[in-house]
Amino acid sequence: MSQKVFMAFQDNDNARYLVDAIVKDNPEAEVQHSPAMIRITAEKRLVINRETMEETLGRDWEVQEMLLEVISIGGNVDEDDDHFIVSWN
Repeated sequence: MSQKVFMAFQDNDNARYLVDAIVKDNPEAEVQHSPAMIRITAEKRLVINRETMEETLGRDWEVQEMLLEVISIGGNVDEDDDHFIVSWN
């Protein structure tokens, strides 16, 4: 049985950088573009690393900034200053 987690973001410039960083850290993730929305799915776990996001943006970035772009999350969330993880335990 599949245990996919997902995150859906507004389709804007900030979210596109976020999606690029997520794909770097989660190469198995699937990205689906819809009008005004980007959805990323993965089997069991998605990780967003602050360090990867800062490299992608070229500036300091706080994990909580991402929440401005989020439409929906499917999975359990574990968050700290360096990571945002969505998973099924």
